[in-house]
Amino acid sequence: MSEKVLMKGNETLAEAAIMAGCRHFFGYPITPQNEIASYMAKRMPKVGGTYLQAESEIAAINMVIGASAAGVRVMTSSSSPGIALKSEGLSYLAGCDLPAVIVNIQRGGPGLGGIRPSQADYFLATRSAGHGDFHMIVLVPDSIQEMIDLTGKAFDLADEYRMTVMILGDGMLGQMMEPVVLDKIDAKTDINKDWALTGTKDSRKKNIVNSLYLEPEVLEELNVKRFGKYALVKEKETRYEEYMADDAEVVIVAYGICARIAKNAVNAARENGLKAGLIRPITVWPFPDDVLEKAADRAKAFVVVEMSMGQMLEDVELAVRCKKPVIPCNRTGGMVPEPDAVLAAIIGALS
Repeated sequence: MSEKVLMKGNETLAEAAIMAGCRHFFGYPITPQNEIASYMAKRMPKVGGTYLQAESEIAAINMVIGASAAGVRVMTSSSSPGIALKSEGLSYLAGCDLPAVIVNIQRGGPGLGGIRPSQADYFLATRSAGHGDFHMIVLVPDSIQEMIDLTGKAFDLADEYRMTVMILGDGMLGQMMEPVVLDKIDAKTDINKDWALTGTKDSRKKNIVNSLYLEPEVLEELNVKRFGKYALVKEKETRYEEYMADDAEVVIVAYGICARIAKNAVNAARENGLKAGLIRPITVWPFPDDVLEKAADRAKAFVVVEMSMGQMLEDVELAVRCKKPVIPCNRTGGMVPEPDAVLAAIIGALS
């Protein structure tokens, strides 16, 4: 059995990226993700990689575009306001069909807000990461070990589909420490990138990476084709966990750290004879619509636990198609829901 080591979430994620073959990192400091950049600054030179602290978040995302176009595995990280500054670059990555991994360790907002944990960037990640018609794959870990596993998966998905993948964490996951196994990544580093800008060497036609198309017919065709790829991603890559949901009368929907809190509330509910269960999205784009719609055929109500004013709540309402009530149980501004509050919501939903 592999030995476990005690590591902080941010540092574990950075090490997982290196294990997945990432050798280029461009970032800019902002709390509560600073340990990712500082860890990369120490580790990248030792593995033959490149660490560069850019002059701004905007510069960092544009460096990511250049490195990705050259065909290498590349990552940047930030926290909420910094991710917002990267939004134009995220759209350019999508418009060029370039793979990259983006990490957002969320903090409270809007504006500078505060440095405590939050999930208020859900809409940013799933709906408004940048201008134009595009999506990113958005992975949401609920433990430090899952940060490792999903980081490795993020690079593989990015390369396979030529898409940006965002790892959406929060300040609590970034700062907490847990025992982890570090040798679980089996990265697919041999993916063919015959589209990359590596120089023709007089052996092939030149490649062009571009997001500007002045003929509307051409741009429409590309957008429609890209959404065909998104449909395939939704079919093949939607991920979720069900916990005691088979016979649940009240289904909790929560992701990230809130899912762990909700799981404790489900256990307490079961001990009190209440049939509660949990559906935990592991991808929030694509969102597990089908599993929630099926759950709505047997459950009496849904309770959505999140650290925002009710952003994922809208996706749950869309998924269950108004079949059953959807009840919020949320905190915001850096406040974290407590198991007792979730249990109270379960009891209220059954009343």
